[in-house]
Amino acid sequence: MTIKTMQTADVKDLLARVAGFDRDGGNPRVKEIVHRFMHDVFQLIEDFDVSPEEFWQAVYYVNRLGQNGEAALLAPGLGMDRYLDIRLDARDAEAGLAGGTPRTIEGPLYVAGAPLSEGYARMDDGTDESAEVMILTGRVTDADGQPLAGAVVDIWHANTMGNYSYFDPSQSDYNLRRRIRTDASGRYTARSIVPAGYGCPPDGSTQALLNLLGRHGNRPAHIHFFISSPGFKHLTTQINLAGDAYTYDDFAFATRDELVIEGRRIDDPARAEAFGLNAPFTLVEFDIELVPTEQPELQTRHQRPRALENETA
Repeated sequence: MTIKTMQTADVKDLLARVAGFDRDGGNPRVKEIVHRFMHDVFQLIEDFDVSPEEFWQAVYYVNRLGQNGEAALLAPGLGMDRYLDIRLDARDAEAGLAGGTPRTIEGPLYVAGAPLSEGYARMDDGTDESAEVMILTGRVTDADGQPLAGAVVDIWHANTMGNYSYFDPSQSDYNLRRRIRTDASGRYTARSIVPAGYGCPPDGSTQALLNLLGRHGNRPAHIHFFISSPGFKHLTTQINLAGDAYTYDDFAFATRDELVIEGRRIDDPARAEAFGLNAPFTLVEFDIELVPTEQPELQTRHQRPRALENETA
């Protein structure tokens, strides 16, 4: 295709008017972003000779994506969440705030307001009697290994079907979601169940695009964390459980080598009794190192839409 239109006066004028450059009012930053975005869309149409049929297929794909509520699922699948983390890591390095436990993506399934416990919490509601019991424990420290007492460790993960409470109405409120305030030694401990990974809805919009890319839509078994302590940079991270088929092939690109943790099967009755158990269990140990900062805006999680965020303290 030899037709080139992007440098014509008609297209340049159209883009300026689309972005509202010819009008007062509005948000200058939004105008610049929309102008750049639409320029790149027009350029893509020209470079790939996108047909009207292909264009309208894309428009209605976006329509279905919204109807399915999958935009926040597609974003990590296209590497957007990981790219934001790459930028944040680079910003931290430039500001001298690098180090500590690595961050990785939050995902779309956090729910605010989970029950807060001191030192220890049971996360599961006991209804999945066939699940493997998991003890999740670790210490929160500074860079010198000094314990951070009173740090809040916010944990959430899926059940053995790969489903999350709140989004799965069959589960009880806040099942597999807890906040734990660390004890004097900086330790948190949770009793829960070993989670399963999950896949994108096979008939959903996200998987439809992944199919065209020759990609799967599966995540390994993983556990999410928010960790906060006054005077330290808030940390958003998650661990992948070693040995899962998708541990190093996560469709959401969240795997980082430092965050792959082995779950160890414990059969020793004495060790089980120490956690109040009378059966074998899986022990997952995850220590967390936070980075100090005096900047208040870095000590809390960034703002984004989250379930119940505005309804809970």
